[in-house]
Amino acid sequence: MIPQVMTSHRFSLLTPLALLGLLVGFAHLSYGSVTEDEDYYMQELLTREQYNQVQFLEKPVASIPDRHEHSRQNPAKKIPKGKAAGSSKQTDKPTADAKSVKTVNKKAEKNKKSPLTNPNSISEGDGHYNSIKDECPPMGLETLKIDDFQLHASSTKRYGLGAHRGRLNIQAGIYEDDLYDGAWCAGRDDPLQWFEVDARRLTKFTGVITQGRSSLWSSDWVTSYKVMVSNDSHTWITLKNGSQDLIFSGNREKEIPVRNIFPAPVIARYIRVNPRSWFHSGSICMRVEILGCPLPDPNNYYHRRNEVITTDDLDFKHHSYKEMRQLMKVVNEMCPNITRIYNIGKSHSGLKLYAIEISDNPGDHEVGEPEFRYTAGSHGNEVLGRELLLLLMQFMCLEYLAGNQRIRHLVEETRIHLLPSVNPDGYEKAFEVGSELSGWSLGRWSNDGIDIHHNFPDLNSILWGAEAKKWVPRKMFNHHVPIPAWYLSKNASVALETRALIAWMEKMPFVLGGNLQGGELVVTFPYDKTRSQGMTREHTPTPDDHVFRWLAFSYASTHRLMTDANRRVCHTEDFAKEDGTINGASWHTAAGSMNDFSYLHTNCFELSMYVGCDKFPHESELPEEWENNRESLLVFMEQVHRGIKGVVRDLQGRGIANAIISVEGIGHDIRTAADGDYWRLLNPGEYRVTARAEGYSLASKKCEVGYEMGATRCDFTIGRTNLSRIKEIMEKFNKQPIRLPVRQLQARRSRERRLGT
Repeated sequence: MIPQVMTSHRFSLLTPLALLGLLVGFAHLSYGSVTEDEDYYMQELLTREQYNQVQFLEKPVASIPDRHEHSRQNPAKKIPKGKAAGSSKQTDKPTADAKSVKTVNKKAEKNKKSPLTNPNSISEGDGHYNSIKDECPPMGLETLKIDDFQLHASSTKRYGLGAHRGRLNIQAGIYEDDLYDGAWCAGRDDPLQWFEVDARRLTKFTGVITQGRSSLWSSDWVTSYKVMVSNDSHTWITLKNGSQDLIFSGNREKEIPVRNIFPAPVIARYIRVNPRSWFHSGSICMRVEILGCPLPDPNNYYHRRNEVITTDDLDFKHHSYKEMRQLMKVVNEMCPNITRIYNIGKSHSGLKLYAIEISDNPGDHEVGEPEFRYTAGSHGNEVLGRELLLLLMQFMCLEYLAGNQRIRHLVEETRIHLLPSVNPDGYEKAFEVGSELSGWSLGRWSNDGIDIHHNFPDLNSILWGAEAKKWVPRKMFNHHVPIPAWYLSKNASVALETRALIAWMEKMPFVLGGNLQGGELVVTFPYDKTRSQGMTREHTPTPDDHVFRWLAFSYASTHRLMTDANRRVCHTEDFAKEDGTINGASWHTAAGSMNDFSYLHTNCFELSMYVGCDKFPHESELPEEWENNRESLLVFMEQVHRGIKGVVRDLQGRGIANAIISVEGIGHDIRTAADGDYWRLLNPGEYRVTARAEGYSLASKKCEVGYEMGATRCDFTIGRTNLSRIKEIMEKFNKQPIRLPVRQLQARRSRERRLGT
């Protein structure tokens, strides 16, 4: 049963008698059901009898905060073997269980007849309402689908604490009194204040989620509130419990979200949250998310213009660890000739870190074929990247089977590794609580409290210290910086997941990698640590800064939102001004990052993709997020074929492992893999490239990189030096003088005697 607030734009067409009936209906905050032929957005009048079919609960108690997960209420269908399952289109109703409006009345009557067999029935006796099926997804305050012009408030303390900042999980700037504070805060602390959302169309509202203010210095949150709805923003109806106003329980501290589900859904255009009490030492400050289902309205041009629909038939849902493993198995069974599942180690709690390889020859490194990796979930609560990689492996398998030439070329020319969950322990914590209730940090760290992404050894300081002492390149290389001994000890504070990642990175000759993060819309590239001590942010480029900038731009520019100059900032930084990219140290300094370690210890160029403002979006948002990122994920993988590649061989044609490839003018070298093959990412241009190896002579040549996709072939053949041959012979004879045959020795002695006489 659904309470309804009347449309206001048709009032002029109503008779005085109808208007009188309408006022009576408003006065009673009545409820109504809907017949099959009724359309909500065209309906002019509901009779009092329709309103009174369903009543609020009689017991005047505050709603109990609900901690169940939104996104787990509607488990998706299992993927049948041989086919990926899931929603292929995003409809007007974001959740799978949001049925057509025309069926509501039939379902309501069925519930009334069989309250014990249907979980949606209202039980007045025990005062409990199970609204699993009626619950709607978030409207999008956190994901920015609700824009700033749809948010209003009774008063505001200052601009930085305006209604536009009252979004769930929004983060404040470092300083107070700036433009980017962490909540809406009322200008006065009294019960007359309110926070309002304009849905811009009739919407079925089912609940509210609230947080306190994000602040390092202040403690502000609302402890109880009322909810009011309207259809014209002038006449407001307060949700009631019988004859009394419903008072909802709010927050007990400022960070943990609290969700309240309405006793029954209510239909309106506008919704207000009216704080009634707040923390005694603080002020009225809130961050809010509204749960609501927009009702179908084909005449709503604004909605249709912004609607994003995917045609990919994939499994759009959040997967538990077990479900993730099963999905990877299904993909492997669908495409056994191009996929392989393996694990790189275990988490702190013993969960295996599964990866899937996609290649035309899975399990083997092919000479001349570059290796690429995507990782996600190093912060367990940033789950969008995890789901994007699960979608990506499904997509690539299905498209390969369908004969998509772009995907076939990628698979046949690249060895691709996808590791969707680096921190499965943290993810399970966030997954258990739910997409809107995990807050900003629950599940971020490993089980032993370590931030995995920043748990790598700080090789920046080692290299920069050696450069200051002028040890590079005589005493120390400018690449493959060794890991310090203390870090390798058992007592070092290194997560098991980090050790597994390092072993994996050292084993595989990765050329390019991306780690998917959440909470922002930006691509960051090394260095992540500032070079100047004491600086919290400072532009700190690598010798390959021009290459990293291109790699970052290749992802950001093909993302649907990252480079949109008109989009709203997620929290405090306007990265769109920088084309959706930024040097990591220019944003904030971070020692021991995965990106810096990968660049300094291996050949792999690693970047971080922050793929969405919402770390843990509702599963109804996954189709749109997939559309936002799909092209970017593919384009970035294709960049592994930009630059030069080749094989370094000796005079006998054997590949030379660990040979050093240097590019003139770039102070960072790379090394060949076990078979002597190498890949050097470069932007278009002409370069002087040198190959050298211990015991071999140097070889240099000019290599030209074009603008077309595909690395330029640049092979080298180098011979042994005379000194290395002498050393080899001496080692062969255990460093002893070479003993000549007896005849040669006698001839030499007789020659010496003749010369002496």
